[in-house]
Amino acid sequence: MISIDSVLAKRRIIAPALALAPGLLFSGYAAARRAAMAILYKPVSFATGRVLRDLVYREGSNDEKHRLDLFLPPGNDWPVLIFVHGGGLTAGDKSLRVSGRDVYGNIGRFYASHGIGVAVINYRLQPKVNWRAQVEDVAQAAAWVFSHLESYGADVSRLFLAGHSAGAQLSARVALDPKPLGQFGLSPSIIRGVVAVSGAGYDLADTMTYELGAKFRHYARVFRCGDTTDNWKREASPINFVAAGAPPFLLLYAAGETQPLQRQSHLLHAALQQKQIPSELIVVPGENHRRIVLTLSRSDKTSAPAILRFVESLNRRLVYRC
Repeated sequence: MISIDSVLAKRRIIAPALALAPGLLFSGYAAARRAAMAILYKPVSFATGRVLRDLVYREGSNDEKHRLDLFLPPGNDWPVLIFVHGGGLTAGDKSLRVSGRDVYGNIGRFYASHGIGVAVINYRLQPKVNWRAQVEDVAQAAAWVFSHLESYGADVSRLFLAGHSAGAQLSARVALDPKPLGQFGLSPSIIRGVVAVSGAGYDLADTMTYELGAKFRHYARVFRCGDTTDNWKREASPINFVAAGAPPFLLLYAAGETQPLQRQSHLLHAALQQKQIPSELIVVPGENHRRIVLTLSRSDKTSAPAILRFVESLNRRLVYRC
C-alpha cells in the first residue's frame, strides 16, 4: 500500500514547516499521489441537497477570496458548520482538488448528508494581506452565514466554526476574541462550538514549542507584520483571549503530529479547562498533519464521528438576547 507519508518522505519535506502549511498536504509524485488518494479519499454522494458555489460574503468585493460554497441539506432547522481551510496563511483554497478529488467539497457533502449545513469559505492570503485581515475575513464570513442562512432553512442558533491547521487558528481567534465579530455588530455568542483540527499558533509566546522544534522564523514571518518588538507573539495568539463564556471546543490532532503541534493543542485545551469552558481533546490514531484532513469526511475514521457527536451534543436551540 502506498501512503502519502511514504511519498512525502521521498521529497524530504521538513515537518516543522508544515505546522501552518497544509497546502503541501498532497505534494509528491503524481502517480503515487493518485494511488494514495484512491485509498485515503472516500467520495461522499449528496443527491438530495443543494450546493451553491461562490457566494459573495463581503458585499461589493470582486476578490475571489471573499467567496464561500454552501452545502445545504433538505428540510429546515439544521445546524451549520463553517469550515476554514489551512495553508500556512499563504496558500489554500476552498476548491482544492487533488488528483481530481475535491478535498474540502467532500467535507461539505459529508456533513450535509448528515443533516448539517456547511459553508466552506475562502479568505485572503498573505502576502496580499496580513493575519489581522485574515481574521477579519473569517469573522465576516461567519457574520454573513449567521445573517443569511436562516432564509435557506438553517437554525443559526447552532452555528459551528471549524478549521484545519491555519484554519483552526483563525477559527479559534474569531470564536474567542470579541473584536472580529464585533466589527459586524455580533459577538462570539453566535458561535455554538468550535472544531479545531491540528491547529498551530494557538500560543505563539510558548517557548517550549520552539524548543521542541517549531521554527520561530516561520511564525515571525507570518505574524510579525513589521512589529519591532515581540508583542506579536501575544497579540496573535488565540489562547490570550480565552475567557469565561467562550463556546465549547473539540480539539483534534493526529497521533503522528510533530511535538510542537501536539503541545499547542494541549495548551489551548488546558487554558479552556482552566476557565471551565467545555473542551474535549482527541488524538486521532494512524494519521498525521497531512492525512487527518481526509478523515474529516470519513465515517469509518475517528475524526468525523467525533465531530458529529460534538454537534449533536450541542443540539439545543438557543435564543439570542440583544
